[in-house]
Amino acid sequence: MHVIETKNISKLYKQADQDIIALNDVSISFEKGEFTAIVGPSGSGKTTFLNSIGGLDSPTSGKVLIEKKEITGLSSNELIDFRLKNIGFVFQSYNLIPVLTAKENVEFIMLMQGLSKPYRNKRSIELLNSVGLEDQLNRRPNQLSGGQQQRVAVARALASKPKFVLADEPTANLDSSSTANLLDIMSKLNKTEKMTFIFSTHDQRVIDRANRIITLEDGKILSDKKIK
Repeated sequence: MHVIETKNISKLYKQADQDIIALNDVSISFEKGEFTAIVGPSGSGKTTFLNSIGGLDSPTSGKVLIEKKEITGLSSNELIDFRLKNIGFVFQSYNLIPVLTAKENVEFIMLMQGLSKPYRNKRSIELLNSVGLEDQLNRRPNQLSGGQQQRVAVARALASKPKFVLADEPTANLDSSSTANLLDIMSKLNKTEKMTFIFSTHDQRVIDRANRIITLEDGKILSDKKIK
């Protein structure tokens, strides 16, 4: 079953007096439980593609369907609700809330989902322990290194057990040990809970774990290779 499908999506940006084509008529589908790496040079459209299928950005033309639901037709409030219930995001820029501690940042999505305080407390501590931050629970983002902030961001994305995790360069600021730990966590969730992961990445360590590799160039799919 196709859980994510794009139909002829294109994205154009206006820059001065010319159009920049970020995505060019991309049609592709993803099945439940995929662990996919989207690769390609800077400017190839990887981040724009992730933002489009995650409902963070609207394509100029074409459709995005998630579990047969066309998200390109949803209102802003409907999109917010849909993302809250279905998608976990890991951003290259972390996007942590500066005034909240690491633990509070991880709890935030669960709080918005209305989950109980005991559950939020237990789940956030478990996840931060799993990414090696058990001694950083009460530190705010500006008290953490870039790599530590990225690990908090990953823990936050996984906190609500989303169906889909979209990760934009999630290992860019991590050392080898932290990268291996995060990929182990994600691989386990992928296998045990059939959570679908789609990464935008340049990192060979992520690519080596993927069971599908999609190459984008100039906003188009150059190749699409499934790994057995």
